[in-house]
Amino acid sequence: MMTQTAQQSNSLSPPAPGAGMDRKVEKKRAPWWRDRRFLIAIALVAIAILGWRAIPASGSTDVAADELQTARVERAAFDDYLPVRASVVPATTTLVGVMSGGQVEELFVQDGALVTKGQPLARLANPDLELTVLSQEAQIASQLGGVAGENLGIQRSKVDRAGQVAAAEYDLIRARRDLDIRRQLHEKGFVSDAGVKSYQEEVDYQTQRLAQLRQGRVAEAGITATQGRMLDATRTRLQNNLAAVRGSLDGLTIRAPMAGRLTNFDLQPGQTLAPGDPAGQVDSEGAWKLEAEVDEYYLGRVELGQKATTSDGAMLTVSKVLPTVADGRFRVELTFETMPKQDLNRGQTLDVRITLGAATPALIAPVGAWLNGGGSAVFVIDPDGKHARRVSVEIGRRNPRQVEILSGLQPGQRIVTSNLARVKGDTINLR
Repeated sequence: MMTQTAQQSNSLSPPAPGAGMDRKVEKKRAPWWRDRRFLIAIALVAIAILGWRAIPASGSTDVAADELQTARVERAAFDDYLPVRASVVPATTTLVGVMSGGQVEELFVQDGALVTKGQPLARLANPDLELTVLSQEAQIASQLGGVAGENLGIQRSKVDRAGQVAAAEYDLIRARRDLDIRRQLHEKGFVSDAGVKSYQEEVDYQTQRLAQLRQGRVAEAGITATQGRMLDATRTRLQNNLAAVRGSLDGLTIRAPMAGRLTNFDLQPGQTLAPGDPAGQVDSEGAWKLEAEVDEYYLGRVELGQKATTSDGAMLTVSKVLPTVADGRFRVELTFETMPKQDLNRGQTLDVRITLGAATPALIAPVGAWLNGGGSAVFVIDPDGKHARRVSVEIGRRNPRQVEILSGLQPGQRIVTSNLARVKGDTINLR
């Protein structure tokens, strides 16, 4: 008991001198908003927000506004035409062919010369052909001689038959005259009935004879006419054969098929040519047409009869459309209605504007790189100018400056005409 009392007494007793100087003094805490951990957390949140704002939204691409080309969709007149670059070519080109084969012996003109129709250009040598022609000429000449002999025989037969008929006619006339004399004498009693009868029998005989000769002449005339026609046909055929044989020799001379300028004429002496080989061509001089290669996009829109003009006002008409497509293009020919003021030369190029249709009001947009993908979509800029959104469109006619908008856009909308192949998604964030 004493011990507990003493302990309590000790615990309640005042501290020893100097004991207060050794007690630890607690520091005053800083406010929570100045806590380092709090500041670090705030900084991390700010960085995260800034990073999130810097990342484009899903399905969008950031593009600087000054890097884009834009244009406004408007309702205006659409000029339906097609500009082409056309080449000048001769209106008519005729090949120079080889009729009879042989070796080039002599050249009479040079490439590029102006020639007239039928003018000799070169001569070929063919000894074998010459011998063959001589032999065939002799055979045909002999056959023609036989035909002439047969024809002469027919003519002699005609003459003989005619002579026989003439003699019979004369005999009949003489017999009738003698009969008349005997009848007169019989009436006077100088000649008996028997004397008259014999003369009447002679007249009857000559009459019958003349009729038979005339009938025979008619029948023979039909036969000889048929023979004559056959001989004439044979003679004509032989004469044509003779002309063809001689023509094969004439074919050794190469001639101009028409008047104009000789081109691609590059024969050399000693060169061997076969029948049908091309020896060059003759182009019409002073008569021209145009040829143009057109993008297959316009296939079905370029038609025969459409009008066209050159840059200096010359008028043309589409005269031929060749629909075969090669390398994405097809060929068109145009014929001049009025010639240009300038002189033309083969191979020269002219700017031509083909009118496809009349100018009509339409919703139009300018052409640009946005059409490279086919023109099925375009980016439309929002009214606030901060975004551009992909919109499906349907386009129609097109010229070098305008494209017709059939659906998807409205007048006054601003579209992006730049090439946007690098754009990912359907939205552009304009910065």
